[in-house]
Amino acid sequence: EATVRATDDAPSAASRDAAARLGVPLFAAPEPEVLSGLVEEAARVVVSPGVPPEHPVFALAAPGQLIAEIELAYQLGTQPLVAITGTNGKTTVTELVEQMLAASGRRVLAAGNIGLPLIEAIDVSEAEVLVVEVSSFQLAHTESFAPAVATYLNFAADHLDWHDSLQEYAAAKARIFAAQAPGDVAVANLEDPVALAAARATRGRVVTFGASEGDYHEVEGALVGPDGGLLALVEELPRRLPHDRLNALAALATALEAGAEPAACRDALKAWVLPPHRVELVGEIDGVGYYDDSKATTPSAVVAALRGFARVVLVAGGRNKGLDLSDISRAVAAEGTTELRGVVAIGEAAEEVAAAFAGTPLRRAVSMSDAVRAARELARPGDVVLLSPGCASFDWYRSYVARGEDFQSEVLALFPIRDEEGSPA
Repeated sequence: EATVRATDDAPSAASRDAAARLGVPLFAAPEPEVLSGLVEEAARVVVSPGVPPEHPVFALAAPGQLIAEIELAYQLGTQPLVAITGTNGKTTVTELVEQMLAASGRRVLAAGNIGLPLIEAIDVSEAEVLVVEVSSFQLAHTESFAPAVATYLNFAADHLDWHDSLQEYAAAKARIFAAQAPGDVAVANLEDPVALAAARATRGRVVTFGASEGDYHEVEGALVGPDGGLLALVEELPRRLPHDRLNALAALATALEAGAEPAACRDALKAWVLPPHRVELVGEIDGVGYYDDSKATTPSAVVAALRGFARVVLVAGGRNKGLDLSDISRAVAAEGTTELRGVVAIGEAAEEVAAAFAGTPLRRAVSMSDAVRAARELARPGDVVLLSPGCASFDWYRSYVARGEDFQSEVLALFPIRDEEGSPA
């Protein structure tokens, strides 16, 4: 047994009650000398993924003393883990893999960055396998964390307000494979050189997926596996944007390598309920489709969304995470498949958005209502208005969910009022 002490710089009533219920002393916003003493006395310092890197605990901890919550959970747990990381698509693929394994009759539970902490999930005795979404923050402080199946979806610039450099961010992501043994499986995107190099450096067996190549890939409207056998038809997917198909392939590779049944995976894909605020259609007004992609908080996520449409009015901005927003306009110009009809700049990063899209018709908005009105003025029939910010939401909102809900509310307010029979009032 271990003696446990907890600290919280801003404890809520719920966290105070939980500490009291467990009999754990809780040090609220400890003074520097108190925190230093606690660290000095501790054999291990376990950090929540939400603790920022400038927190003094990182400087106080000795080498090897500080570990992530998922590392502690791995050391204490007994269930095999299926772990998923990547700059974009983690939650979607984690949910799909969970559904595929459940449809195969496995007692499965999703945990980690998706919501339920892994340290809590390991105590759910009914769960025989855990599907874990892991972020770079969590992976950075792991040692022995070794999922039986580990999947690296993609790599793009992100969290440079957190990591000191892009190299440090990449090194943290690569730790998903670092402790794997020869019997483990490393799943990677064949078309992403960073993810692929990390997988090939592991001792695990490497399995790949990709849009047109890889062990799992798409050919002539079919998603196929290593033997070329049909796993699912693209037309069966509830949505078929390029990143949807790639997410489906990643989920198939991960779930099947974790023991799922092919038929169950196909059923899960057909029943796939897409998560909200991820290129979600809000409605169509005057021939213009309005889509909520508030979850897109990086330029790479915006580019992935834009690939699905021919002509777009983009609503972008928010609180930048130290990323180069001009990556979006450069990718659009290089690929040449999407026409930007106009851009509406919002939030703290509005001037950065304006600079990134110099030469494109641009409006600045001071509220989401203002942004939706401006986008409507720029759009023409057949266009799409896409909220895909490329930035965090914390300048105007408490979360990307609140931002997306505000966008949806403002779009729905554009619809004419109708009477009970459905006719305009």
